[in-house]
Amino acid sequence: MPRITLNQKRVDQLNCPPEQRKVDIYDALIKGLLLEVRQNGKTYYLRYKTARGKTAQKKLADATILKLSDARKLAQEKLAMIAMGRDPFEEQKALKDVPTVAQFVADSYMPHIKGYKRSWDTDECLLRNHVLPAIGQLHIDEVVRRHMVKLFSEHRETHMPGSTNRIIILCRYLFNLAIKWEVAGATKNPTNGIPLYPENNKRERYLSDDEAGRLFEELERSENTQLKYIVGILLLTGARKREVLDAKWSDFDIEKRIWTIQFNKSGRPRHIPISDGLLRLLERLPRFDKCPWLVPNPKTKKPYISIFGAWNTVRTRAELSDVRIHDLRHSFASFLINSGRSLYEVQKILGHTQVKTTQRYAHLSQDSLRDAANTAFEKLPDFVSTMPNEAKCLPLVSAA
Repeated sequence: MPRITLNQKRVDQLNCPPEQRKVDIYDALIKGLLLEVRQNGKTYYLRYKTARGKTAQKKLADATILKLSDARKLAQEKLAMIAMGRDPFEEQKALKDVPTVAQFVADSYMPHIKGYKRSWDTDECLLRNHVLPAIGQLHIDEVVRRHMVKLFSEHRETHMPGSTNRIIILCRYLFNLAIKWEVAGATKNPTNGIPLYPENNKRERYLSDDEAGRLFEELERSENTQLKYIVGILLLTGARKREVLDAKWSDFDIEKRIWTIQFNKSGRPRHIPISDGLLRLLERLPRFDKCPWLVPNPKTKKPYISIFGAWNTVRTRAELSDVRIHDLRHSFASFLINSGRSLYEVQKILGHTQVKTTQRYAHLSQDSLRDAANTAFEKLPDFVSTMPNEAKCLPLVSAA
C-alpha cells in the first residue's frame, strides 16, 4: 500500500484504475490515516491497534464531505482517545445499540410480562396511552428525571393520585428491568427519588347485615339466574370477580375442601378453603352437560365476559348503587376480621402478596377489640359509677 504525503489537490485528483476494485493510500503525516479510493467515491479510514492488540479499521468520513485537514484533525483526536484507553468507535457503536423506550417496550418488556402477568393488557394500555406518547421516541440513555417529572405531573392534572401512582410504579419497574437485563444505555433509573402521590381516595365499603339481606332479595328477582350464585361465591370466598367467572369444576377438590385458582393476579396458584356455606352453594349450582365452567352463561355455556348490567340493576333496586363488585371482597375480609380471625389468615385466603395490603382491614379488628372491652363495662356498671371523677372526691393521704 502506497504511503504518500497527501494534500487536498491530490485527494481531489486521485482516481481508481478501471481494472482495480479499490486503491488504499496511507497519509505519511498521520499514522493510520487511510484514503480509500473506489470507482464510486473516496472515504477516509483510520487503522489502529485495539486494547487487545488486534488491528482494526474504522470509517472516519466521506472524503467529498470532509477536507483533508479536517480528516487529519479528526484522526488525531481519535488516536489520542485510543492512546488513553478509550475506543471512540466502540462507544459510537454502543450508542447505536441503545434502543428507544418504545423499542424496549415492544421487543423486551411486553414479551416478558405476557409470559407471567395476567393483567399485561393493563400495562400495555397505560404504556400506549400515557407513557410512550411522552418518552417513547427517546433512547433509554436519553431519558432523565425531568422527563419523568413532566410525564407524572401532566398525568396528575387529569387523574386521581392512585392512577398516577400506577404510572410511576410501572415506569420504575420498566427501567429497573432494563438495568437488570443490562440493556445498552440503561445505567440508572430516571424515576429514582420521585415519590408517589399521597392517596386520600382509597375507598373502603363493606356490606352490613341489613344491606346483604336487601341485596340477596333483589338477586333472587334478577333475570340473570346465575348472578345470585356468582355473588354468593364472591361473598363466601373473597375471590376476585374474574377468578369466579373463569372457575372450572375441576378446580374444586370437594374431598379435601380446597378450591385451587391456577391463574390469578399474582401469577402464582393459590388455594381457598371450601367452607360449609360454599359447599352447600356448590351443591345447589345448576350444571350443564359437558360444560366445564362453574357459573357459565346458560346461553353460550361459556364464561361471562361481563356481568355489570345485571349487577347494576340489582344493586340499584337494593338501594346500594355505591357498592361495587370488588366491595364484596372487602366485605368477606370484614366478616373474617370481625369474627376474630387474624390478619395473617385473611392475607392467605385473599391471596395478598404483601401484608400491608391486608392491613387496611386492621381497623376492623380494633373495632372488635373495642366491643370486647365494652363487655367489661356491661359486667361492672355499678362499680364504675361509684368511682370518683373529681379530685375533691379522693381521700387525702397524710405523709406520716
